[in-house]
Amino acid sequence: CTNKQFILIDTPNTENEKTMKGADFMGNNSENKPDRYINIGIVAHVDAGKTTLSESMLYHAGAIRKLGRVDHKDAFLDTDQMERERGITIFSKQAVFQWKDRTITLLDTPGHVDFNYEVSRALAACDGAILVVDAAQGIEAQTLANVYLALDHDLDVFPVINKIDLPSAEPQRVIDEIEDVIGIEAQDAPLISAKNGINIEEVLEQIVTKIPAPTGDENAPLQALIFDSVFNSFRGIIAYFKIENGVIRKGDKVKFFNTGKEYDADEVGVLKMELVPRNELRTGDVGYIISGIKTSKEVKVGDTITHVARPC
Repeated sequence: CTNKQFILIDTPNTENEKTMKGADFMGNNSENKPDRYINIGIVAHVDAGKTTLSESMLYHAGAIRKLGRVDHKDAFLDTDQMERERGITIFSKQAVFQWKDRTITLLDTPGHVDFNYEVSRALAACDGAILVVDAAQGIEAQTLANVYLALDHDLDVFPVINKIDLPSAEPQRVIDEIEDVIGIEAQDAPLISAKNGINIEEVLEQIVTKIPAPTGDENAPLQALIFDSVFNSFRGIIAYFKIENGVIRKGDKVKFFNTGKEYDADEVGVLKMELVPRNELRTGDVGYIISGIKTSKEVKVGDTITHVARPC
């Protein structure tokens, strides 16, 4: 079960700035949820414009006020110093934004072959994926590797043709390549320039129309899949998860199935570029849990979080 999340777009405040409508995107702790959530990943060959597209979608949806650029080393999602220096994505990043009545969780993944496992972990938390293909280069090695990872996770994938503003762009040739080599429909693929903001709203529209809603049961025992974790020197291990079934609340007594260890859910919340605490998370949500864990070996990717009193 995957989560689908967006945050309502705001109108431009100036020509180069946008604001959130009705809430502070970075800090709102409201429990009000839209009717539908979507978790979507972005996959591509390295340098196909994947992070640039992520930034542009966040900007057009009103989630960020300034459009970052990878070549300017100020991309919002490239937070690691090495990522900014080299202009590549190394670690998967999560961000939540709204488009119309949908709440979308976006997971930007690495494109380089060396970080293939990082891509696979992120896709485990997704309901669908965007395949970004360079309009000049066409299908490349990691294009195939990453799209097959998405298909192996049984995700709905739709292609996006980027960099159509380049003189060497051949979008129709690339569309034919996608259908012939990968075997997915591409005739209605958005033709975009993420760098110049061309047709970005068409990508957002296809997300809400093509990616299905989660199908879990909120009344079932808690079943949350851990897909990543990070160590914080002040708060310990922060585990990222996707809730397949059930509900988790702050203060719940939970158990990690693989290790058998039990913890208190000291804090749970969602990933809106930064950690935003919530009182509870429900089926389809992608979020985090902080429970005072100090040893990384106690949190294993692929493990399941459930309740002690009512295990799955």
